[in-house]
Amino acid sequence: MIPSSRGFFYLPLLIAPFMSHVDVVSDILSAALKAYPDSEFVQSLSHQYLIKGSLSKRQLEGLYKKAERITSIPSNKLATLEAIILKRPKKYKSGLPASEPLYKKDEQSGLLINDILTKYPQHKRVLFFQSKYNNNETLTTTEVAELEKFHKLLIK
Repeated sequence: MIPSSRGFFYLPLLIAPFMSHVDVVSDILSAALKAYPDSEFVQSLSHQYLIKGSLSKRQLEGLYKKAERITSIPSNKLATLEAIILKRPKKYKSGLPASEPLYKKDEQSGLLINDILTKYPQHKRVLFFQSKYNNNETLTTTEVAELEKFHKLLIK
């Protein structure tokens, strides 16, 4: 293994003994390293490709832009790299979801409270329920049952 002046290893010498299949990305990376030996971008891409074994879609796009300017790379390898890029999923940022209130007021309870308080405005327990209802606090099932009982006894 031959280290370069920047401390990175020469890519084809490391990969060739271990891989028996065609690796277009490593071929393009090695050609880019030969064409741009001082480019830190290409060196970092080759280092990451050695360490992780793959590149992200944006990194592949940057490599493609660099490789387009190199005349020694065959067009079929560039087309293969472009196909690899197009095969990768495109990430979309979705918009924020519509904000919904944390608490939905129970309209039926509100109507019962208003009916009782119009006839008996000083009813303490119903005034308590009204304060809870106005402060967007949930009425428990027992409180709703009690409110319905008051409505049945006092109004109907």
